[in-house]
Amino acid sequence: METNDVLLTLKGVSKDFGGLRALNRVDLGLKKGVITALIGPNGAGKTTLINIISGVYGLSEGSVLFEGKSIDGLRSHEIAGMGISRTFQLTKLFGGMSVLENVMVGTHLWARRGNFWRTILNFPSVRREEVKIYEDAMEILRLTHIEHLAKEKSNNLPHGQQRLLELARAIATKPKLILLDEPAAGLNLHEQDMLQETLRTIVSTGITILLIEHHMRVVMNISDWVHVLDVGCKIAEGTPKEIGRNPAVVKAYLGKEY
Repeated sequence: METNDVLLTLKGVSKDFGGLRALNRVDLGLKKGVITALIGPNGAGKTTLINIISGVYGLSEGSVLFEGKSIDGLRSHEIAGMGISRTFQLTKLFGGMSVLENVMVGTHLWARRGNFWRTILNFPSVRREEVKIYEDAMEILRLTHIEHLAKEKSNNLPHGQQRLLELARAIATKPKLILLDEPAAGLNLHEQDMLQETLRTIVSTGITILLIEHHMRVVMNISDWVHVLDVGCKIAEGTPKEIGRNPAVVKAYLGKEY
């Protein structure tokens, strides 16, 4: 992997919670413009790793570089401002707001903030910005196949569409990297296929994706590269086919029946 192709690099990353070592000297690199999967059994440290990248947790050891710059010690909003967005295992939407409004909220990281008097006096620049935000939000809803739900309250959506809405809101921040924590959880096969189509479209725009996923059908279909964690250690990496044949991965996670 050429240095210029690498968007995110983890070097010797460890995380301790009291006497428990949740991650142990993990090395990981993410290539730009691809989908990388992070798999492993429950308790392997996958969500902990994403929490470190996104600034929820601090490091115990090691370093995290984004576009060659250290993000160690930065707060979550600072990391988000650099171009890293994420979703969560449990959806976190503004239930009383419409689908469109939820996505428009995501633009706050890049939308120019007019000062108080520009907004009160309704300057043309403020109106143009509002139109731009609306148009961008609608385009993102089309990208994620939920534009027909724009006026619907987000808490009225079924689980699969809430997942797509959370993804849409992450895209609205105009990220360079999106961290997805089990995006296919609770989705039926049709919804999983729709998610895969959406992720491929997102990557085609130049956005990089790192996803935690337990649905191996999704991982094998969508991933360009796979990293495998077990008990806080990285035990393998490779293409989906290579991972599917790796004896250590089969023993630790996939099982013989796979």
